[in-house]
Amino acid sequence: MKGRILPRKELSELPKTVHGGQAWRLEGVEDFSHNLNPFGPPENIDEIIASAVKDIGHYPDDTCAELKETVSKAFNIDTDCITVGAGSSDIIRNFPNTFFKPGDTVVLNRPSFAEYAQQCRIVGANILWNELKPEDDFRIDLDALMYNVGENSKALYICNPNNPTGRVEPRDKIMSIVRECEDRGVLVFLDETLLELVPGYADITLSGMVDKFSNLVVATSLTKSFAIPGIRIGFGLSNPDIIAEMEKVRMTWNVGQIEQTVANVLLRDYLDYVDHAAAVMGEESEILNSSLNSIGFPAGPVSDSFFYFNDISPLDMDCSVFQKKMLSHGIMVRDCSSFGPEFSSYVRYSVKDRERNCRFLAAVDSVING
Repeated sequence: MKGRILPRKELSELPKTVHGGQAWRLEGVEDFSHNLNPFGPPENIDEIIASAVKDIGHYPDDTCAELKETVSKAFNIDTDCITVGAGSSDIIRNFPNTFFKPGDTVVLNRPSFAEYAQQCRIVGANILWNELKPEDDFRIDLDALMYNVGENSKALYICNPNNPTGRVEPRDKIMSIVRECEDRGVLVFLDETLLELVPGYADITLSGMVDKFSNLVVATSLTKSFAIPGIRIGFGLSNPDIIAEMEKVRMTWNVGQIEQTVANVLLRDYLDYVDHAAAVMGEESEILNSSLNSIGFPAGPVSDSFFYFNDISPLDMDCSVFQKKMLSHGIMVRDCSSFGPEFSSYVRYSVKDRERNCRFLAAVDSVING
């Protein structure tokens, strides 16, 4: 028998990433492990999808010209500052494939979204971790971060709000990092996929400023804000030179006609829907947080965002046990041990509407006090 054909060495011991949002596989379970708009997509999403059916008999517009015009108006940027992907995960994959070569060093915060490291490793880049520490409330320490971003660094990744910690960094802080990296010739990949559901989004986002920097890429999508993870649509925003290079590695026809139609209508007509959801979740977060703390759950202060990242070690149980107990009450939470063994006592859960938050609170009360 001939020898086994081996993959590239970068893939030989690379595991698949682990993600939340899997409760749909379980009957009768409410999913608090994902970070989606709790009100779901707009009620007439089926009509919007149906309106695209007449066009699926031909290839989709590979340039996404009409959609880019709508994105341009929504983010107040030129169309040549936009690349469209099959979700922000497509942008996350295209970025290292455009700019990194084997042996390049990239700086990633930890804990953060697992796909950044995965896609960097696939192209053979080396990862330098900037540790986010509990004593800093898992916020970015500028001195520590910039110490790690050396002259030989190729890129820095920032997730705002950070996943899984839920911490939101202010615009001025992010801009200072981008400028310092620009001076050092370092790219910055800023993931704002979760930001539109944060109250005050317009005062935090850098999406409309990408053409002011030579080194900034902002990723965003409609997945979280409109609760449509099954429809893959995301955007990379940057200056025209960077976008032109990323377009070279983008898969042809990567965004289908249904996705283009849905995104065009949602961005054109339904941004108020997202703003309303963000405002409601901001109010509900304060109520849920206060209630959880009052029953003895270590929820800590009100989250910057619409999801929480809590250390439950004071309850004398790790997250895998807590997750199983919550599942017995029909609630799925995220076991954060996949972000590293040091986070085995951390749980992530999202904020929803009043009724479902009350069910979540009742389940927690039963698990820790029953």
